[in-house]
Amino acid sequence: MTCSRLLSFVASLTLCACHTPPRVTSNTTIAVPATWQTSTAAGARDDAALVEWWTRFDDPVLTAVITAALHSSPNVRTAFSRITESRARRSVARAPLFPSLSTTVSGGGSRTRDHATNLTTSREYYAGGLDASWQVDLFGLQRQTLAATSADLAQTAENFYGVKVSLAAEVASAYVTLRSAEAQLAVVQLSLGTRRETVQLTHLREQVGTGDGLDTQQAVSSLEQTRASIPALQLTIAQTRYQLALLAGRTPGSLDPLLAAPSAIPTPPVDIALGVPAETLRQRPDVRAAEQGVLAATARTSAARRQRWPTFTLTGSLGVTAAHPEGLFSPESTLASLLGSLTAPIFSSGRISKNISIKTEQERQALIAYESTVFIALAEVEDALAAARYHAERAALLERAVAAAAAATHLFALRYEAGQVDLFVSLDAQRTLLAVEQQQITTAADRATASIRLYQTLGGGWSPLSSSVSPP
Repeated sequence: MTCSRLLSFVASLTLCACHTPPRVTSNTTIAVPATWQTSTAAGARDDAALVEWWTRFDDPVLTAVITAALHSSPNVRTAFSRITESRARRSVARAPLFPSLSTTVSGGGSRTRDHATNLTTSREYYAGGLDASWQVDLFGLQRQTLAATSADLAQTAENFYGVKVSLAAEVASAYVTLRSAEAQLAVVQLSLGTRRETVQLTHLREQVGTGDGLDTQQAVSSLEQTRASIPALQLTIAQTRYQLALLAGRTPGSLDPLLAAPSAIPTPPVDIALGVPAETLRQRPDVRAAEQGVLAATARTSAARRQRWPTFTLTGSLGVTAAHPEGLFSPESTLASLLGSLTAPIFSSGRISKNISIKTEQERQALIAYESTVFIALAEVEDALAAARYHAERAALLERAVAAAAAATHLFALRYEAGQVDLFVSLDAQRTLLAVEQQQITTAADRATASIRLYQTLGGGWSPLSSSVSPP
């Protein structure tokens, strides 16, 4: 077959392959609700507010810690490294679409001596050549493989965004835990002052004969019980600071100067732009990653089916020979060849069909994983909405309870000093006030954590408007 006929044959095969109808892949249909069950708020989402949602808590220290974590966290840097790896894998999958070219240079010589005539004959030769090979992607096998690796790359990028979303929420939650423990410690220390005054009062009344030793011992016992809760709170503060340093990729204690300044529990913003559930699904990196997983699995199934089709390979070579090295540029002889081969599978002991079955099942599993991810995403948002609502209601109720308990404690203390009630009533009022104040702090922390969780479930912490991935 001449070169012109060979090229015409390749062109006809390529034209036929382009008219092959594509395989219709299976799709999954999920009925996404039009509105949220827990929220009746309407309006469009504010995607700009979701990108750096932690700034809406108006806490500069929180913003600084999250910024440091997103920049230097080992998890973020590892996720970005996986993107670089996936880009390289995509380049490897793209390479077979183009011809490959290699070169060879060789040289040799021989020396022959005729003992009869005592003559020595020497001969040298040098050769160079170019070899080219190209497997023409007639039926799209290589293009489907490239599509699968492209989807893998997109999935890796979405996982990178997911790491940032989770990290920001985890740092913010740990920060709330730190401020909550500090607030509880401050309340306990304030309560200690009141109980010390009660102990001093019982001592004084015992000395003047208006009280007895039982009241003094009860007051001392109440004081020491309150003091015993301090080490646990101090431990929580120390461990949470270590956790924040770890999340930020720092050594323990490196963030202590930043965290040393006293600060209240971050107050969550009143309004959060929710939008509709479909918008949340488009924002969440885990849903987007699962979608890319389906695309990758579908492409691999399609590539497995195309292994049944023939493969066409073009190989060519150009070689020169010369008696001297400089003769390679003006060769004495030149040899060129072009060869086309068409290979089709006939018998493979079921390997191709079984591989198709494997890829088909993996595609089905990817679809199921996508459905599961969507269901989990919707449920997580509803859970976070419910938690944010109920913790806000509880915070309002506890605010009134703390005010009432503080007033009752003050009145009982005055009556005890006047001898109108016994010490047990006054101590019980103090314990009630401390317990309600601690509940108020815990609820404020739970409310802030629920708001953080809501931002996380909405996919806050990254911008889908930017298609580029920058290193941390």
